[in-house]
Amino acid sequence: MSTHGLQVQGISKRYGDTVALADMSFEVHPGELFGFVGSNGAGKTTTMRIALGVLEADEGQVLLGGRPVDLDVRRRIGYMPEERGLYPKMKVGAQLAYIAQLHGLSRAEAADAVHRWTTRLDIAHRVDDTVSALSLGNQQRVQLAAALVHDPEVLVLDEPFSGLDPVAVDVMSHVLVEKCEAGVPVIFSSHQLELVERLCHRVGIVRAGHMQAVGTVDELRDRGTTQLEVHAPGAAPGWADGLPGVRTVGVRDGRTVLELLPGADDQAVLAAALRTGPVHSFAVRQSSLTELFREVVAA
Repeated sequence: MSTHGLQVQGISKRYGDTVALADMSFEVHPGELFGFVGSNGAGKTTTMRIALGVLEADEGQVLLGGRPVDLDVRRRIGYMPEERGLYPKMKVGAQLAYIAQLHGLSRAEAADAVHRWTTRLDIAHRVDDTVSALSLGNQQRVQLAAALVHDPEVLVLDEPFSGLDPVAVDVMSHVLVEKCEAGVPVIFSSHQLELVERLCHRVGIVRAGHMQAVGTVDELRDRGTTQLEVHAPGAAPGWADGLPGVRTVGVRDGRTVLELLPGADDQAVLAAALRTGPVHSFAVRQSSLTELFREVVAA
């Protein structure tokens, strides 16, 4: 298995007066799951299509292992588009074998790969059905099999979990983790931010064609504000008002949620809470990726 990483270096793309991408740069390392998140129209799909070589960037380049993406490199990429990219009236098995052979596998190698991946994705019993006869979830499984059937050196997946039931989400998650553990760089976009937070090593947040933030979830948390949750049952409303660098966000499950600006003293907050009576809990609240995403795109 290749240990090549995927490098996106300063790519820009315009459509007339519309800027789709502006100096988009990031890297997906070998054996890394990279989550690519952003609102609709932020530039995720355009970036992925340029990475695959389907679209040409106006500026910048995409490299796999230091080599520009040409026809030979494209054959080594597994791509799963958000929209269905399969022939609806063609049988599943024949279609996957055809795709495998397009990527350079022999007829026998393609047959073995089709059997392996349809079994792994629990669709082996549907290989003689047409794609149009399948549920949307099973069509999504076939689409993933099409991205995997040629044993790619990098995976680029656009909304791979869309429309899947929880069992299918687990199957697909396990497959992506396995490919990652084998050294494959995996990038996928998703609006299911809880899933991205659970699976990904690093996350890139895109807004209006720009990479706004990139890093581990913990690194993204360090960029934002710190929140405290304080359970002081005897405290009157507004008990933290006036503390330097402290803003009351609200009350959640009986606990006061406070936002600390840089330089604020959490021990001063604890002392103020203790002056109101017993303090049952006092803890830093970890922001979810969904909350971090809102902070970044609203900045």
